Amino acid sequence: MLDISSRVRVHVETLLAAQNDMGVCDAFEQYAPVGKPDTMNAPHPPKVAGIDSTVPSPAHTVAPAPATSGTPSATSATPVTEPRTAPGAVLQDRLAGWVSDLTTLHELTERLARTGSLDSALKEAVHAGAALVGARRGLVVLEPGDGLGPETTVGLGLGRADLGHIETVPRSSLPYGRILDGLPGGDGELAQPDLFAEDGLDPRHREVAARLGYAASYALPLSTEAAGRLGAAVWLYDEPAEPVERQRHLVGLYTRYAAEHLARLVEVERTRTCMATIAEELLPSRLPRVAGVQLAARHRTGPRGGGDWYDALPLPDAALGLAVGSVTGSGPSAIAAMGRLRASLRAYAVMEGEDPVAVLSDLELLMRLTEPARSATALFAYVEPALRRITLAGAGHSPPLVIGDRRIEYVETSLSAPLGMLACWEAPGVELAALPGETVLLYTDGLLQRTGESVDRSFARLHAAAAGVPRALRTDPGAIADHVLRTVLPDGLDEAGGTEDVVLLAARFE
Repeated sequence: MLDISSRVRVHVETLLAAQNDMGVCDAFEQYAPVGKPDTMNAPHPPKVAGIDSTVPSPAHTVAPAPATSGTPSATSATPVTEPRTAPGAVLQDRLAGWVSDLTTLHELTERLARTGSLDSALKEAVHAGAALVGARRGLVVLEPGDGLGPETTVGLGLGRADLGHIETVPRSSLPYGRILDGLPGGDGELAQPDLFAEDGLDPRHREVAARLGYAASYALPLSTEAAGRLGAAVWLYDEPAEPVERQRHLVGLYTRYAAEHLARLVEVERTRTCMATIAEELLPSRLPRVAGVQLAARHRTGPRGGGDWYDALPLPDAALGLAVGSVTGSGPSAIAAMGRLRASLRAYAVMEGEDPVAVLSDLELLMRLTEPARSATALFAYVEPALRRITLAGAGHSPPLVIGDRRIEYVETSLSAPLGMLACWEAPGVELAALPGETVLLYTDGLLQRTGESVDRSFARLHAAAAGVPRALRTDPGAIADHVLRTVLPDGLDEAGGTEDVVLLAARFE
Protein backbone atom coordinates (compact mmCIF):
# COMPACT_ATOMS: atom_id res chain seq x y z
CA MET A 1 0.00 0.00 0.00
CA LEU A 2 1.31 3.44 -0.86
CA ASP A 3 2.30 5.64 2.07
CA ILE A 4 -0.53 8.18 1.76
CA SER A 5 -2.56 9.74 4.54
CA SER A 6 -5.95 8.21 5.22
CA ARG A 7 -7.70 11.33 3.98
CA VAL A 8 -6.23 11.01 0.48
CA ARG A 9 -5.38 7.30 0.28
CA VAL A 10 -6.42 5.80 -3.05
CA HIS A 11 -6.51 2.05 -3.32
CA VAL A 12 -4.66 0.52 -6.23
CA GLU A 13 -7.48 -2.00 -6.60
CA THR A 14 -9.23 0.70 -8.68
CA LEU A 15 -7.15 -0.66 -11.54
CA LEU A 16 -10.00 -3.07 -12.07
CA ALA A 17 -12.35 -0.13 -12.41
CA ALA A 18 -9.90 1.57 -14.74
CA GLN A 19 -10.05 -1.50 -16.97
CA ASN A 20 -13.84 -1.48 -16.94
CA ASP A 21 -14.62 1.71 -18.81
CA MET A 22 -12.84 3.97 -16.30
CA GLY A 23 -9.64 5.60 -17.42
CA VAL A 24 -6.79 6.69 -15.21
CA CYS A 25 -7.93 10.30 -15.39
CA ASP A 26 -11.44 9.34 -14.27
CA ALA A 27 -10.06 7.37 -11.34
CA PHE A 28 -7.82 10.34 -10.44
CA GLU A 29 -10.76 12.75 -10.42
CA GLN A 30 -12.98 10.39 -8.47
CA TYR A 31 -10.54 9.89 -5.63
CA ALA A 32 -8.95 13.37 -5.53
CA PRO A 33 -9.60 14.85 -2.04
CA VAL A 34 -11.70 17.95 -1.52
CA GLY A 35 -10.30 20.41 0.98
CA LYS A 36 -6.87 21.12 2.35
CA PRO A 37 -4.74 17.96 2.77
CA ASP A 38 -2.16 17.27 5.40
CA THR A 39 1.43 18.16 4.71
CA MET A 40 3.60 15.18 3.76
CA ASN A 41 7.37 15.00 3.61
CA ALA A 42 7.97 11.49 2.18
CA PRO A 43 9.86 11.36 -1.14
CA HIS A 44 8.27 10.51 -4.49
CA PRO A 45 7.88 6.71 -4.86
CA PRO A 46 10.07 5.27 -7.61
CA LYS A 47 8.65 4.16 -10.95
CA VAL A 48 7.70 0.53 -11.45
CA ALA A 49 8.95 -1.57 -14.35
CA GLY A 50 10.59 1.46 -15.97
CA ILE A 51 7.33 2.79 -17.41
CA ASP A 52 7.03 6.55 -17.29
CA SER A 53 3.87 8.03 -15.86
CA THR A 54 1.52 9.80 -18.21
CA VAL A 55 1.26 12.55 -15.59
CA PRO A 56 4.56 14.46 -15.26
CA SER A 57 5.97 14.51 -11.77
CA PRO A 58 6.12 18.00 -10.24
CA ALA A 59 9.36 19.48 -9.02
CA HIS A 60 10.15 18.55 -5.45
CA THR A 61 9.91 21.38 -2.91
CA VAL A 62 13.03 22.56 -1.17
CA ALA A 63 13.49 21.08 2.27
CA PRO A 64 13.42 23.55 5.19
CA ALA A 65 16.83 24.84 6.21
CA PRO A 66 17.94 23.67 9.66
CA ALA A 67 17.72 26.30 12.43
CA THR A 68 21.06 27.73 13.54
CA SER A 69 21.94 27.62 17.21
CA GLY A 70 22.72 30.73 19.17
CA THR A 71 21.38 34.31 19.19
CA PRO A 72 21.16 36.20 15.90
CA SER A 73 23.74 38.91 15.41
CA ALA A 74 22.72 42.36 16.45
CA THR A 75 23.93 43.73 13.13
CA SER A 76 21.35 41.60 11.27
CA ALA A 77 18.81 43.92 9.74
CA THR A 78 16.20 41.27 8.86
CA PRO A 79 15.11 38.21 10.83
CA VAL A 80 15.94 34.71 9.52
CA THR A 81 12.78 32.88 8.31
CA GLU A 82 12.35 29.27 7.18
CA PRO A 83 10.99 28.65 3.65
CA ARG A 84 7.53 27.14 3.75
CA THR A 85 6.53 24.17 1.60
CA ALA A 86 3.34 24.51 -0.43
CA PRO A 87 0.86 21.97 0.99
CA GLY A 88 -0.44 20.89 -2.42
CA ALA A 89 2.97 20.24 -3.98
CA VAL A 90 3.76 17.12 -1.98
CA LEU A 91 0.21 15.82 -2.41
CA GLN A 92 0.42 16.27 -6.16
CA ASP A 93 3.77 14.50 -6.14
CA ARG A 94 2.29 11.58 -4.22
CA LEU A 95 -0.72 11.29 -6.48
CA ALA A 96 1.49 11.43 -9.57
CA GLY A 97 3.41 8.46 -8.19
CA TRP A 98 0.18 6.62 -7.54
CA VAL A 99 -1.05 7.28 -11.08
CA SER A 100 2.30 5.97 -12.34
CA ASP A 101 1.62 2.71 -10.50
CA LEU A 102 -1.87 2.54 -11.97
CA THR A 103 -0.55 3.19 -15.45
CA THR A 104 2.08 0.50 -15.05
CA LEU A 105 -0.41 -2.11 -13.85
CA HIS A 106 -2.87 -1.15 -16.57
CA GLU A 107 -0.26 -1.54 -19.29
CA LEU A 108 1.03 -4.85 -17.93
CA THR A 109 -2.43 -6.37 -17.63
CA GLU A 110 -3.31 -5.14 -21.12
CA ARG A 111 -0.26 -6.93 -22.48
CA LEU A 112 -1.26 -10.07 -20.64
CA ALA A 113 -4.84 -9.87 -21.93
CA ARG A 114 -3.56 -9.78 -25.51
CA THR A 115 -1.90 -13.19 -25.16
CA GLY A 116 -3.93 -15.89 -26.85
CA SER A 117 -2.05 -19.05 -25.89
CA LEU A 118 -1.22 -20.56 -22.53
CA ASP A 119 2.52 -20.62 -23.17
CA SER A 120 2.69 -16.94 -24.19
CA ALA A 121 0.56 -15.94 -21.19
CA LEU A 122 2.88 -17.77 -18.78
CA LYS A 123 5.92 -16.09 -20.30
CA GLU A 124 4.30 -12.65 -20.07
CA ALA A 125 3.21 -13.23 -16.47
CA VAL A 126 6.65 -14.21 -15.19
CA HIS A 127 8.30 -11.36 -17.13
CA ALA A 128 5.91 -8.69 -15.83
CA GLY A 129 6.12 -10.02 -12.28
CA ALA A 130 9.91 -9.86 -12.39
CA ALA A 131 9.71 -6.20 -13.42
CA LEU A 132 7.32 -5.41 -10.57
CA VAL A 133 9.41 -7.03 -7.84
CA GLY A 134 12.77 -5.94 -9.27
CA ALA A 135 14.10 -9.41 -10.09
CA ARG A 136 16.07 -10.53 -13.13
CA ARG A 137 15.04 -14.18 -13.32
CA GLY A 138 12.09 -16.33 -12.41
CA LEU A 139 9.87 -19.24 -13.28
CA VAL A 140 6.20 -20.09 -13.24
CA VAL A 141 5.04 -23.65 -12.59
CA LEU A 142 1.60 -24.56 -13.93
CA GLU A 143 0.17 -27.54 -12.04
CA PRO A 144 -3.62 -27.33 -11.57
CA GLY A 145 -4.80 -28.76 -8.28
CA ASP A 146 -7.57 -30.85 -9.87
CA GLY A 147 -4.97 -32.99 -11.63
CA LEU A 148 -6.53 -32.55 -15.07
CA GLY A 149 -3.56 -30.66 -16.50
CA PRO A 150 -1.96 -29.23 -18.44
CA GLU A 151 1.31 -29.10 -16.53
CA THR A 152 4.34 -27.12 -17.62
CA THR A 153 7.19 -24.93 -16.35
CA VAL A 154 8.25 -21.68 -18.02
CA GLY A 155 11.46 -19.87 -17.06
CA LEU A 156 12.70 -16.30 -17.40
CA GLY A 157 16.46 -16.07 -17.75
CA LEU A 158 16.66 -19.80 -17.06
CA GLY A 159 17.48 -22.37 -19.71
CA ARG A 160 16.11 -25.87 -19.91
CA ALA A 161 19.19 -27.20 -18.15
CA ASP A 162 18.77 -24.65 -15.35
CA LEU A 163 15.15 -25.70 -14.84
CA GLY A 164 16.33 -29.29 -14.78
CA HIS A 165 18.78 -28.49 -11.97
CA ILE A 166 16.02 -26.80 -9.96
CA GLU A 167 13.78 -29.85 -10.39
CA THR A 168 16.43 -32.02 -8.71
CA VAL A 169 15.87 -30.13 -5.44
CA PRO A 170 13.30 -31.78 -3.12
CA ARG A 171 9.93 -30.07 -3.66
CA SER A 172 9.46 -29.46 0.06
CA SER A 173 12.54 -27.20 0.01
CA LEU A 174 11.42 -25.15 -3.01
CA PRO A 175 8.95 -22.27 -2.64
CA TYR A 176 6.72 -23.46 -5.45
CA GLY A 177 6.79 -27.00 -4.05
CA ARG A 178 5.51 -25.81 -0.68
CA ILE A 179 2.75 -23.85 -2.42
CA LEU A 180 1.69 -26.61 -4.80
CA ASP A 181 1.83 -29.39 -2.20
CA GLY A 182 -0.05 -27.36 0.42
CA LEU A 183 2.74 -27.53 2.98
CA PRO A 184 2.74 -25.24 6.05
CA GLY A 185 3.28 -21.64 5.02
CA GLY A 186 2.47 -22.36 1.40
CA ASP A 187 -0.93 -20.66 1.31
CA GLY A 188 0.45 -17.17 0.69
CA GLU A 189 3.59 -15.31 -0.32
CA LEU A 190 6.93 -16.94 0.46
CA ALA A 191 9.96 -14.68 0.78
CA GLN A 192 13.49 -16.00 1.26
CA PRO A 193 15.58 -12.80 1.45
CA ASP A 194 18.88 -14.62 2.05
CA LEU A 195 18.98 -18.29 1.14
CA PHE A 196 22.52 -18.94 2.34
CA ALA A 197 21.82 -17.39 5.76
CA GLU A 198 18.65 -19.41 6.21
CA ASP A 199 18.80 -22.15 8.83
CA GLY A 200 17.78 -25.62 7.76
CA LEU A 201 18.07 -25.01 4.01
CA ASP A 202 18.28 -28.28 2.09
CA PRO A 203 21.90 -28.94 1.02
CA ARG A 204 20.82 -29.71 -2.54
CA HIS A 205 18.91 -26.42 -2.69
CA ARG A 206 21.99 -24.58 -1.43
CA GLU A 207 24.13 -26.31 -4.06
CA VAL A 208 21.77 -25.52 -6.95
CA ALA A 209 21.35 -21.90 -5.84
CA ALA A 210 25.12 -21.43 -5.76
CA ARG A 211 25.49 -23.09 -9.15
CA LEU A 212 22.82 -20.95 -10.81
CA GLY A 213 23.87 -17.79 -9.00
CA TYR A 214 20.77 -16.70 -7.10
CA ALA A 215 20.72 -15.76 -3.41
CA ALA A 216 17.08 -14.88 -2.67
CA SER A 217 13.59 -15.69 -3.92
CA TYR A 218 10.04 -14.44 -3.71
CA ALA A 219 7.07 -16.68 -4.57
CA LEU A 220 3.32 -16.21 -4.94
CA PRO A 221 0.54 -18.75 -5.54
CA LEU A 222 -1.58 -18.57 -8.68
CA SER A 223 -5.15 -19.43 -7.75
CA THR A 224 -8.73 -18.35 -8.26
CA GLU A 225 -11.91 -18.99 -6.31
CA ALA A 226 -13.52 -20.89 -9.19
CA ALA A 227 -10.57 -22.92 -10.49
CA GLY A 228 -8.66 -23.30 -7.24
CA ARG A 229 -4.90 -23.67 -7.32
CA LEU A 230 -3.34 -23.35 -10.78
CA GLY A 231 0.37 -23.06 -9.99
CA ALA A 232 3.00 -20.80 -8.50
CA ALA A 233 5.34 -18.05 -9.64
CA VAL A 234 8.86 -17.63 -8.23
CA TRP A 235 11.26 -14.74 -8.86
CA LEU A 236 14.98 -15.05 -8.14
CA TYR A 237 17.41 -12.34 -7.00
CA ASP A 238 21.13 -12.40 -7.70
CA GLU A 239 21.88 -10.85 -4.28
CA PRO A 240 20.10 -11.05 -0.91
CA ALA A 241 16.95 -8.95 -1.33
CA GLU A 242 13.18 -8.94 -1.04
CA PRO A 243 10.44 -6.71 -2.46
CA VAL A 244 9.26 -3.78 -0.37
CA GLU A 245 5.65 -3.48 0.77
CA ARG A 246 4.64 -1.34 -2.21
CA GLN A 247 6.12 -3.84 -4.69
CA ARG A 248 4.41 -6.73 -2.94
CA HIS A 249 1.07 -4.98 -3.17
CA LEU A 250 1.46 -4.25 -6.89
CA VAL A 251 2.63 -7.75 -7.82
CA GLY A 252 -0.17 -9.21 -5.70
CA LEU A 253 -2.74 -7.29 -7.71
CA TYR A 254 -1.10 -8.33 -10.96
CA THR A 255 -0.92 -12.04 -10.10
CA ARG A 256 -4.58 -11.95 -9.04
CA TYR A 257 -5.53 -10.79 -12.52
CA ALA A 258 -3.00 -13.13 -14.17
CA ALA A 259 -4.49 -16.14 -12.36
CA GLU A 260 -7.96 -15.34 -13.73
CA HIS A 261 -6.58 -15.01 -17.25
CA LEU A 262 -4.58 -18.24 -16.95
CA ALA A 263 -7.63 -20.09 -15.65
CA ARG A 264 -9.54 -19.18 -18.81
CA LEU A 265 -6.66 -20.30 -21.04
CA VAL A 266 -6.34 -23.57 -19.12
CA GLU A 267 -10.00 -24.34 -19.85
CA VAL A 268 -9.46 -23.51 -23.53
CA GLU A 269 -6.41 -25.76 -23.67
CA ARG A 270 -8.28 -28.60 -22.00
CA THR A 271 -11.16 -28.30 -24.46
CA ARG A 272 -8.77 -28.21 -27.40
CA THR A 273 -6.91 -31.26 -26.16
CA CYS A 274 -10.15 -33.14 -25.56
CA MET A 275 -11.43 -32.42 -29.07
CA ALA A 276 -8.10 -33.41 -30.61
CA THR A 277 -8.16 -36.68 -28.67
CA ILE A 278 -11.71 -37.45 -29.80
CA ALA A 279 -10.82 -36.66 -33.41
CA GLU A 280 -7.77 -38.94 -33.26
CA GLU A 281 -9.82 -41.76 -31.76
CA LEU A 282 -12.32 -41.50 -34.62
CA LEU A 283 -9.52 -41.96 -37.16
CA PRO A 284 -7.72 -45.25 -37.88
CA SER A 285 -5.48 -46.30 -35.02
CA ARG A 286 -3.14 -47.94 -37.53
CA LEU A 287 -2.92 -48.35 -41.28
CA PRO A 288 -3.41 -51.79 -42.86
CA ARG A 289 -0.54 -53.79 -44.32
CA VAL A 290 -1.27 -54.69 -47.92
CA ALA A 291 1.20 -56.35 -50.27
CA GLY A 292 2.44 -54.11 -53.05
CA VAL A 293 1.73 -50.75 -51.40
CA GLN A 294 3.14 -48.73 -48.50
CA LEU A 295 0.93 -46.30 -46.59
CA ALA A 296 1.59 -43.28 -44.39
CA ALA A 297 -0.74 -40.64 -42.93
CA ARG A 298 -0.31 -37.28 -41.24
CA HIS A 299 -3.06 -35.44 -39.37
CA ARG A 300 -2.92 -31.96 -37.81
CA THR A 301 -5.93 -30.76 -35.84
CA GLY A 302 -6.78 -27.05 -35.77
CA PRO A 303 -7.23 -25.19 -32.46
CA ARG A 304 -11.03 -25.42 -32.60
CA GLY A 305 -11.14 -29.02 -33.83
CA GLY A 306 -12.31 -29.67 -37.37
CA GLY A 307 -13.86 -32.40 -39.44
CA ASP A 308 -11.02 -33.50 -41.73
CA TRP A 309 -10.51 -37.26 -41.87
CA TYR A 310 -8.86 -40.11 -43.74
CA ASP A 311 -9.32 -43.85 -43.96
CA ALA A 312 -7.63 -46.93 -45.37
CA LEU A 313 -9.32 -50.31 -45.24
CA PRO A 314 -8.68 -53.72 -46.82
CA LEU A 315 -11.36 -54.82 -49.29
CA PRO A 316 -12.21 -58.19 -50.87
CA ASP A 317 -10.00 -59.59 -53.65
CA ALA A 318 -6.82 -58.10 -52.09
CA ALA A 319 -8.00 -54.60 -52.89
CA LEU A 320 -7.60 -51.49 -50.80
CA GLY A 321 -9.90 -48.54 -50.18
CA LEU A 322 -8.43 -45.07 -49.56
CA ALA A 323 -10.50 -42.06 -48.58
CA VAL A 324 -10.03 -38.48 -47.42
CA GLY A 325 -12.69 -35.90 -46.68
CA SER A 326 -13.68 -32.79 -44.82
CA VAL A 327 -16.93 -31.84 -43.05
CA THR A 328 -17.93 -28.19 -42.89
CA GLY A 329 -17.73 -26.43 -39.55
CA SER A 330 -15.55 -26.92 -36.49
CA GLY A 331 -15.90 -28.00 -32.91
CA PRO A 332 -17.60 -31.02 -31.35
CA SER A 333 -20.51 -31.09 -33.84
CA ALA A 334 -18.15 -31.23 -36.84
CA ILE A 335 -16.08 -33.97 -35.18
CA ALA A 336 -19.23 -36.03 -34.50
CA ALA A 337 -20.43 -35.58 -38.10
CA MET A 338 -17.01 -36.62 -39.34
CA GLY A 339 -17.21 -39.83 -37.33
CA ARG A 340 -20.64 -40.67 -38.73
CA LEU A 341 -19.55 -39.91 -42.30
CA ARG A 342 -16.42 -42.02 -42.08
CA ALA A 343 -18.28 -44.98 -40.58
CA SER A 344 -20.90 -44.81 -43.33
CA LEU A 345 -18.30 -44.63 -46.09
CA ARG A 346 -16.57 -47.73 -44.72
CA ALA A 347 -19.83 -49.67 -44.94
CA TYR A 348 -20.53 -48.53 -48.51
CA ALA A 349 -16.90 -49.27 -49.51
CA VAL A 350 -17.20 -52.88 -48.32
CA MET A 351 -20.45 -53.37 -50.25
CA GLU A 352 -19.54 -51.72 -53.56
CA GLY A 353 -16.03 -50.35 -53.26
CA GLU A 354 -15.03 -51.26 -56.83
CA ASP A 355 -17.37 -48.48 -57.98
CA PRO A 356 -16.28 -45.26 -56.22
CA VAL A 357 -19.08 -43.27 -57.88
CA ALA A 358 -21.68 -45.58 -56.31
CA VAL A 359 -19.98 -45.26 -52.92
CA LEU A 360 -20.16 -41.46 -52.98
CA SER A 361 -23.71 -41.51 -54.38
CA ASP A 362 -24.89 -43.63 -51.44
CA LEU A 363 -23.05 -41.31 -49.07
CA GLU A 364 -24.76 -38.31 -50.65
CA LEU A 365 -28.19 -39.87 -50.16
CA LEU A 366 -27.43 -40.66 -46.53
CA MET A 367 -26.22 -37.12 -45.85
CA ARG A 368 -29.31 -35.63 -47.47
CA LEU A 369 -31.51 -37.69 -45.14
CA THR A 370 -29.53 -37.48 -41.90
CA GLU A 371 -27.40 -34.30 -42.21
CA PRO A 372 -29.61 -31.89 -44.22
CA ALA A 373 -27.88 -28.77 -42.89
CA ARG A 374 -24.31 -29.91 -43.51
CA SER A 375 -22.07 -30.42 -46.53
CA ALA A 376 -18.81 -32.28 -46.99
CA THR A 377 -16.11 -33.01 -49.50
CA ALA A 378 -14.84 -36.53 -50.06
CA LEU A 379 -12.54 -38.53 -52.30
CA PHE A 380 -12.64 -42.31 -52.49
CA ALA A 381 -10.13 -44.48 -54.35
CA TYR A 382 -10.40 -48.20 -55.10
CA VAL A 383 -6.84 -49.52 -55.30
CA GLU A 384 -5.66 -52.80 -56.86
CA PRO A 385 -2.05 -53.04 -55.66
CA ALA A 386 -1.12 -56.04 -57.80
CA LEU A 387 -2.03 -54.13 -60.96
CA ARG A 388 -1.02 -50.71 -59.57
CA ARG A 389 -4.39 -49.48 -60.76
CA ILE A 390 -6.52 -46.86 -59.03
CA THR A 391 -10.17 -45.99 -59.68
CA LEU A 392 -11.30 -42.87 -57.89
CA ALA A 393 -14.12 -40.35 -57.65
CA GLY A 394 -14.24 -37.02 -55.85
CA ALA A 395 -17.03 -34.81 -54.53
CA GLY A 396 -15.76 -31.22 -54.43
CA HIS A 397 -12.35 -32.44 -53.32
CA SER A 398 -8.84 -31.44 -54.39
CA PRO A 399 -7.20 -33.74 -56.96
CA PRO A 400 -4.53 -36.25 -55.85
CA LEU A 401 -0.89 -35.62 -56.66
CA VAL A 402 1.35 -38.26 -58.26
CA ILE A 403 5.00 -38.07 -57.17
CA GLY A 404 7.56 -40.09 -59.11
CA ASP A 405 10.96 -39.92 -60.77
CA ARG A 406 9.44 -39.28 -64.21
CA ARG A 407 6.44 -37.14 -63.33
CA ILE A 408 5.03 -34.79 -60.70
CA GLU A 409 1.45 -34.10 -61.72
CA TYR A 410 -2.09 -33.71 -60.47
CA VAL A 411 -4.66 -36.33 -61.41
CA GLU A 412 -7.26 -34.94 -63.79
CA THR A 413 -10.58 -35.36 -62.00
CA SER A 414 -13.96 -34.05 -63.11
CA LEU A 415 -15.44 -31.03 -61.36
CA SER A 416 -18.25 -31.91 -59.01
CA ALA A 417 -20.14 -30.31 -56.15
CA PRO A 418 -19.55 -31.29 -52.51
CA LEU A 419 -21.86 -33.79 -50.87
CA GLY A 420 -25.07 -32.23 -49.60
CA MET A 421 -25.09 -29.38 -52.11
CA LEU A 422 -27.19 -30.89 -54.92
CA ALA A 423 -30.46 -32.84 -54.98
CA CYS A 424 -28.70 -35.70 -56.72
CA TRP A 425 -24.94 -36.08 -56.89
CA GLU A 426 -23.10 -38.04 -59.55
CA ALA A 427 -19.75 -37.57 -61.26
CA PRO A 428 -17.71 -39.86 -63.51
CA GLY A 429 -14.86 -41.85 -62.03
CA VAL A 430 -11.23 -41.65 -63.12
CA GLU A 431 -8.74 -44.48 -63.64
CA LEU A 432 -5.04 -44.07 -62.95
CA ALA A 433 -2.13 -46.44 -63.56
CA ALA A 434 0.78 -45.89 -61.20
CA LEU A 435 4.36 -46.78 -62.11
CA PRO A 436 6.64 -48.73 -59.76
CA GLY A 437 8.08 -46.43 -57.11
CA GLU A 438 5.46 -43.72 -57.56
CA THR A 439 3.53 -42.25 -54.64
CA VAL A 440 -0.05 -41.00 -54.83
CA LEU A 441 -0.69 -38.22 -52.31
CA LEU A 442 -4.23 -37.57 -51.08
CA TYR A 443 -4.81 -34.45 -48.96
CA THR A 444 -7.52 -32.16 -47.64
CA ASP A 445 -8.11 -28.51 -48.46
CA GLY A 446 -6.70 -27.45 -45.08
CA LEU A 447 -3.19 -28.01 -46.46
CA LEU A 448 -3.83 -25.35 -49.09
CA GLN A 449 -5.81 -22.97 -46.89
CA ARG A 450 -3.17 -22.80 -44.14
CA THR A 451 -0.74 -21.19 -46.58
CA GLY A 452 -2.89 -18.04 -46.61
CA GLU A 453 -2.40 -17.70 -50.37
CA SER A 454 -4.76 -17.95 -53.33
CA VAL A 455 -5.81 -21.37 -54.56
CA ASP A 456 -3.62 -21.24 -57.67
CA ARG A 457 -0.54 -20.22 -55.71
CA SER A 458 -1.25 -22.90 -53.09
CA PHE A 459 -1.44 -25.60 -55.75
CA ALA A 460 1.81 -24.32 -57.25
CA ARG A 461 3.47 -24.38 -53.81
CA LEU A 462 2.33 -27.97 -53.24
CA HIS A 463 3.60 -29.02 -56.67
CA ALA A 464 6.98 -27.39 -56.03
CA ALA A 465 7.22 -29.07 -52.61
CA ALA A 466 6.56 -32.48 -54.18
CA ALA A 467 9.13 -31.85 -56.90
CA GLY A 468 11.69 -30.92 -54.25
CA VAL A 469 11.48 -34.21 -52.36
CA PRO A 470 15.03 -35.64 -52.29
CA ARG A 471 15.43 -38.90 -54.17
CA ALA A 472 16.69 -40.59 -51.03
CA LEU A 473 13.33 -39.94 -49.36
CA ARG A 474 11.08 -41.08 -52.19
CA THR A 475 11.17 -44.69 -51.03
CA ASP A 476 9.42 -43.74 -47.78
CA PRO A 477 5.85 -42.36 -48.00
CA GLY A 478 6.07 -41.01 -44.46
CA ALA A 479 9.22 -39.02 -45.29
CA ILE A 480 7.50 -37.66 -48.41
CA ALA A 481 4.50 -36.50 -46.37
CA ASP A 482 6.75 -34.85 -43.76
CA HIS A 483 8.78 -33.05 -46.42
CA VAL A 484 5.63 -31.74 -48.10
CA LEU A 485 4.27 -30.48 -44.76
CA ARG A 486 7.48 -28.68 -43.85
CA THR A 487 7.83 -27.13 -47.30
CA VAL A 488 4.24 -26.06 -47.90
CA LEU A 489 3.72 -24.89 -44.32
CA PRO A 490 7.04 -23.46 -43.03
CA ASP A 491 7.71 -21.83 -39.65
CA GLY A 492 5.70 -24.39 -37.71
CA LEU A 493 2.42 -23.79 -39.55
CA ASP A 494 2.13 -27.56 -39.97
CA GLU A 495 1.74 -27.91 -36.20
CA ALA A 496 -0.67 -25.26 -34.90
CA GLY A 497 -0.35 -22.20 -37.08
CA GLY A 498 -3.78 -22.25 -38.66
CA THR A 499 -7.42 -22.81 -37.91
CA GLU A 500 -7.86 -25.56 -40.50
CA ASP A 501 -7.28 -29.27 -40.09
CA VAL A 502 -4.66 -30.86 -42.33
CA VAL A 503 -4.71 -34.45 -43.59
CA LEU A 504 -2.19 -36.20 -45.87
CA LEU A 505 -2.48 -39.83 -46.97
CA ALA A 506 0.40 -41.18 -49.06
CA ALA A 507 0.37 -44.52 -50.91
CA ARG A 508 3.62 -45.71 -52.53
CA PHE A 509 3.49 -48.53 -55.06
CA GLU A 510 6.29 -51.08 -55.15
